[in-house]
Amino acid sequence: MTRTVAEKRADFCALHAKGCFVLPNPWDVGSARYLEGLGFKALATTSSGYAWSLGRPDGALSRDTVLAHLRDLVAATDLPVNADFESGFGADAQGVAESVRMAVATGVAALSIEDSTGDPAHPLHGIDVAVARMRAARAAIDEAGGDVLLVGRAENFFAGRPDLDDAIARLKAYSEAGADCLYAPGIRTREQIAAVVAAVAPKPVNLLVGSASELTLQDIEALGVRRVSVGGAMARSAWGGFIRAARGIAEQGRFDGFADAAPGNELNAFFRSAGRQP
Repeated sequence: MTRTVAEKRADFCALHAKGCFVLPNPWDVGSARYLEGLGFKALATTSSGYAWSLGRPDGALSRDTVLAHLRDLVAATDLPVNADFESGFGADAQGVAESVRMAVATGVAALSIEDSTGDPAHPLHGIDVAVARMRAARAAIDEAGGDVLLVGRAENFFAGRPDLDDAIARLKAYSEAGADCLYAPGIRTREQIAAVVAAVAPKPVNLLVGSASELTLQDIEALGVRRVSVGGAMARSAWGGFIRAARGIAEQGRFDGFADAAPGNELNAFFRSAGRQP
């Protein structure tokens, strides 16, 4: 069955009403379809994972390249797709609005806007500028029908400014500016997570689990988190296996790095049954 964009967006909105779900991050059509086959209920793109697949660092891809990637993933799966839309691909609020309109047109069910600048000397937008950009994204979504969720991201912990109070202040401001879901990637402790959840309640919170963690999904749900994403961690895991195998050959002349390789016949059988062409 092929679901319409409207149906996928409605499904995604409903997932945020209660409980906690995992939003894994594929980096191409194959990984998206495999995750769908495992029974996940929604997917999210990863800017880093996709950039690495093209031989580029995270943040180096053009808006057009990212939009084409979003269209490919939306077409490849019946699951809702949440777009990692980086900082909105706009120099100012007007530019963000223009880019968001283009992203909505790809059929995504949600998109996130970061408050990072890409400038190491001043890694975060001032809160007034960041709020204006969020409001512009909200207005662009509303003009297109309003059924795409907007995720507001406070990048403090990723941008070398690990100030929880500032991150919470930013998230609250983004919520007031129209963000439907709030996200502070890099928070890890129970205390940090609980503080963010309480600060923006009743709006849902996304938690990034990008490395091995003592917290289980049940623990995370008990803290009040509505959704969990893994960012580039699955792509990094795949790269880890590739690098170990490649280095074993290049440096030691050994091939035992293939010991955990997925059987080709299993992959062929899965993708044969997965069916649809994008």
